[in-house]
Amino acid sequence: MSEFAVIVSLHLKPGCEEEFLRLLTPVLDAMRHEPTFINAALHQDPEDPTRFMLYETWADRDDLVDVQMKRAYRSAYEARLPDLLQEPRRPKVWRPLRRDFTFFATRPPA
Repeated sequence: MSEFAVIVSLHLKPGCEEEFLRLLTPVLDAMRHEPTFINAALHQDPEDPTRFMLYETWADRDDLVDVQMKRAYRSAYEARLPDLLQEPRRPKVWRPLRRDFTFFATRPPA
């Protein structure tokens, strides 16, 4: 499979936000060094701090499922996550069609 994006919706139990972020941060830090990783963005709902959305782009779906999800750096996060969630996480795979970023734009001199 070619490049794909995964959007994961996570709804935490109240009061679990700090532990969730403490467990997820080293996973995100390690992921950026993986050969099939492209990018990730973590978002928090401004109206409900227990809701998070993780957007990841990867180059190879089989590698993500068969290799990356089994990396040792994910074990503490994966083991603890079910106890932090109000409901099961909901991952959804998407096919990227276009990206626009301001850092690629040419800006006129100030």
